[in-house]
Amino acid sequence: MHLRLIRSCLHRRYSWSLISLFLIGVSLSVAMTACSSQNTDNAGNVNSTAKDNVKLTLVSYSVTSEAYKQIIPKFIEQWKKEHQQDVTFEESYEGSGSQALAVIDGLEADVVHLSLALDVQKLVEAGLIQQGWEKEAPNDAIVTQSVGAIATRENNPKNIKTWTDLTQNQVQLITPNPKTSGGARWNFIGLWGSAIKTGKNEAQALNFISDVYQHVPVLPKTARNATELFFKKGQGDALINYENEMILSAQNGEKFSYVVPDVNISIDNPVAIVDTNVDKHGTRLVAEAFVKFLYTPDAQREFVKLGFRPVNVTIAKEVESKYPKIKTLFKVEDLGGWEKIQKQFFNEGAIFDQIKTKIRLKEV
Repeated sequence: MHLRLIRSCLHRRYSWSLISLFLIGVSLSVAMTACSSQNTDNAGNVNSTAKDNVKLTLVSYSVTSEAYKQIIPKFIEQWKKEHQQDVTFEESYEGSGSQALAVIDGLEADVVHLSLALDVQKLVEAGLIQQGWEKEAPNDAIVTQSVGAIATRENNPKNIKTWTDLTQNQVQLITPNPKTSGGARWNFIGLWGSAIKTGKNEAQALNFISDVYQHVPVLPKTARNATELFFKKGQGDALINYENEMILSAQNGEKFSYVVPDVNISIDNPVAIVDTNVDKHGTRLVAEAFVKFLYTPDAQREFVKLGFRPVNVTIAKEVESKYPKIKTLFKVEDLGGWEKIQKQFFNEGAIFDQIKTKIRLKEV
């Protein structure tokens, strides 16, 4: 009796062991199947691979849109050839400052290409991008460069040649709003820096830039809006914008003149992976490859076609005769860096707000 009971218990245990082993085998099979279409990075984050199509969301500032029309299809073709995987892009283009806020508010960008490092830093402070992002891409993550330029009406009837000429009587100047446009901030600190680099003290620089803004009738939201206001609607005698925007406008058949002042700021535009979002979407591998692709000769030549100054050394040598030489080229760091600049000029109640209130600048 006791022997039969013991045998029965052993039999049940053996059966349950077989069932358990079977269930473990099924689980392992499912897991292995899942892993066949997905990889994980060192942090354990899932990355899509060849069996799944993948979507990247690119958020950039307005004036880059024409370049990406050419660059994105090239990357899609290369990735498909190398990985047998289809990549699609969702794209968003607006003023750099507005784009940074949109990403913070929930626009799930995988990659951001913004006008200035200050806007990327906002995403760092929001916990979306890790500290040290500048070292995760070549050239300290600066992927495009330009300088400031002044567009005038054809044949330059107001004889505008320098930044100082923008303070002439009867000159109306179009420049966007520094509160929403990265390009406008570059314009503002380019004007300020040009005064400092030609021997003016800060009080004199403030007087100069205030005089310039006396000639600004309205403040468009973005650099692209400002360009359209000048060219399409015929407003203003002069427009400050990126040199690349001038080149692109000329290529598009606009009739105008422009000058690149020989005291100028290096407009450095960064690219960054939005860590929180790529890990959520499982797109880190593709996002990293896309960022890397932006530095290739193929991509840099597309930026050059649209007027950007290349950061790839080989391409820069190829096209150096295309761009006017700058006598005095200064950087943000020469003015104390973005943290100081933000506090001094663009925080609530800082210098720009004081000028705006005093002159009663209108926004459009």
